[in-house]
Amino acid sequence: MTHSSTQAKHTPDDLDVAPRDIRFALDSARQGHWLGGDPVGTAVFNALSLTFPDGERMFMDAVKGYRDRLSGKLAEDARGFIAQEAIHSREHHQLNSLIDRERYPVAEIEETIRGRVKMARDRGPMGMLISTIALEHFTAMMAEMHARHRDLFATTDPEIEKLWRWHAMEETEHKAVAYDVFLEVTKDWSPAKRYFVRCRAMALVTYMFTRNITRYAARLLETDGYTPEAALKAVKRYVWREPGIFSRGAKTYFAWYRPGFHPWDQDDRAQFADWKAEFDAAAA
Repeated sequence: MTHSSTQAKHTPDDLDVAPRDIRFALDSARQGHWLGGDPVGTAVFNALSLTFPDGERMFMDAVKGYRDRLSGKLAEDARGFIAQEAIHSREHHQLNSLIDRERYPVAEIEETIRGRVKMARDRGPMGMLISTIALEHFTAMMAEMHARHRDLFATTDPEIEKLWRWHAMEETEHKAVAYDVFLEVTKDWSPAKRYFVRCRAMALVTYMFTRNITRYAARLLETDGYTPEAALKAVKRYVWREPGIFSRGAKTYFAWYRPGFHPWDQDDRAQFADWKAEFDAAAA
């Protein structure tokens, strides 16, 4: 694979992207505020979870669209990525099905998400792949925050806590797969074009993704008795300030804008080693 000379790293050769087919008992999500009784945190993570089934299917299709151009380890990693995302999609679908739909505007939010995913799909295979690499950087950044601040789910039902931890660990494991596919299929592009395209995509995705998650979470909170203004304010505080799931990873986020960036410039496997061992054992 051709890399520009400024590229510090590539995906480690000894990294396996291994799907772990684990099912989680998520029934406690029926009780409403499953994130330790916190309505705001629960709304934010429910909003994220609602985007996953359709979003991750798009990620899978984005990589599948170029499978015929991949070989060797990257082809294997792509297979692992597709399998991991399929299982994430299934488990989050289960979590989403337990949100009280009589009470919360879940169907309305899902409809909006489907529309947004369709817009990304309508941009064709390269458009889908570019959206995917930007969103995968976001999920890897949030996974890293989760590993660093392990108290986030401290008072959450153990099975739900495990679901989010397993998801975070696998997102980190496969964080560069779509990016490596992008590098491979754009190897005839100039470094300048590649850089411009991915930076423009990240700027757009950052605006849309953070805004959309904030809006979905605020809609869920309104059902809990918040006024629309108070709901937006509470969600913005949660995602940007305390605990700041979008802002805590600023260093990782901004690394994207460095020419020659690669997701594995930052090797955070050690941070996830205990989680990986736990879920490898659970899957076996």
